[in-house]
Formats: sequence, structure tokens, C-alpha cells
Amino acid sequence: MLVIAAHPDDAEFSFGATVARLVDEGARVTYVVVTDGAQGGEDPDEPAEELVATRYAEQREAARVLGVADVAFLGFPDGSLADTPELRLALTREIRRHRPDLVLTHQPLRSLQFPIGASHPDHLAVGQAALNAVYPYARNPRAFPELLAEGLPAHRVAEVWVPGHEHTDLLIDVGRTAERKITAILAHRSQFRGSRDPLTDVQWVIDRMRGNGTALGREYAEAYKRIITDAAAAAGPTPPTRPRDGEVPVVSP
Repeated sequence: MLVIAAHPDDAEFSFGATVARLVDEGARVTYVVVTDGAQGGEDPDEPAEELVATRYAEQREAARVLGVADVAFLGFPDGSLADTPELRLALTREIRRHRPDLVLTHQPLRSLQFPIGASHPDHLAVGQAALNAVYPYARNPRAFPELLAEGLPAHRVAEVWVPGHEHTDLLIDVGRTAERKITAILAHRSQFRGSRDPLTDVQWVIDRMRGNGTALGREYAEAYKRIITDAAAAAGPTPPTRPRDGEVPVVSP
């Protein structure tokens, strides 16, 4: 499984409890963090290289909390991402290298319902570029021929999950891993400098998981839009899926 996130900490906020659950069920998870995270600070005088090093270390620590096998940092400049051929190539390379059945990434659409932070421009760019990398570039052997020369043949991703926002059709029971998600978020200590109580600052994360859990009939859940890449046609609007006995769909590691 591959998680493609714009910044250090995005994976934990968006998918952390689901990642922990899938790891517990035997999946091998790799993170791809697209930017260097250099815009993620409040001190304009802090050297960028110091902040980047701190954020990379925090991301590795958070990944360990969740059981993530590997973290790749692409190092694109924070705050200026766009869905460019360069970014599509970089993400296609990672998909072909790791050959996941499932990709988790950002929603490429601006949400007019959720808080504005959910639609950070870098999130939108990564979501769009990642979906473009999944289809058509990663599966098309004629796309980016330099990747064939690198020994990276075409690969078909079976599913992509993005945060559901207004489009939720999949709810994942994360009652057993919600606490680890919060622990992993709090590992990003640089993002809570000056906070009197970081746990209070992320109470909204707990409340959102609880609200999703209510919709599923469980204590906590995370919400997604599920994209089946080889679906012949769109099925039309459906209510949120209730996995049998709280189980997620079968996903190969």
C-alpha cells in the first residue's frame, strides 16, 4: 500500500488510523511525502534547512508509531506545488517502484463544506497528480519511457482512497487504532510549538472520527471516497459502505 501526501504530518491527519489498522492486518505501507515541509513553521527566522530536517525526523517517528515500513521524501518546495509533468513523473516512478494495489492520497477537489485547511493548494495538486499518475501513466508502458530504462515496468493500481469530505462512500472502523493516530500526529512536535495543550488542539480530529463512527455504528471511523480504477461505469450515488463486521475490503500488502 502506498500513501502519497503533500507534507509531513498530512498522512497522519488524513489516514493515520486506517494506516495503523491495515498494518495490523498485514499490509506493508510506504509513505511518499512530496514536499520538504519548509513552510510549516511560525518563525520566519528559522533556517529552512533546520526546519526541514526537524520535520523529516518527526515524520519518520510518526510513521514508526503506525508501523509504516518506509518513508520516501521527494523534496519538492513546500507551498508551490502544481500538477506538472515533473510531479507526475516523480509519482509514477514511486508507484512503479512500490507496485501497490491501494493508494491513499489527497482529494483533488476543493471542499466547500469542510474547513479551508482541507483544501490546501498543495493537497489539491498532489491529489490531482497522484490520480493522474495512477491513471494513465503508471499503467501505460509507453508513458515516461525513461522509467522502463530504470527497470520500472508499468503497474496497475486497483484502488485509490481519498478523504471523503462531501463524497464519502466508504467508512473504515478504526476503534482499535484511533489512539495511535493521535499519538502519531503529536509526534509532529514542531507543529505545536507554543501550544499550551497539543491534545486539545487536535480534539477536532477525535470528534471527526467519532462522528464518522456514529455513521458506521462504531466508536471511531475514517471516511473515504473509494475509486475502483477498472470500474466499467460509475454506479451513481450510494450510501456509505458498511464493511461486514467492521472489516475493510480485502487489500493485498
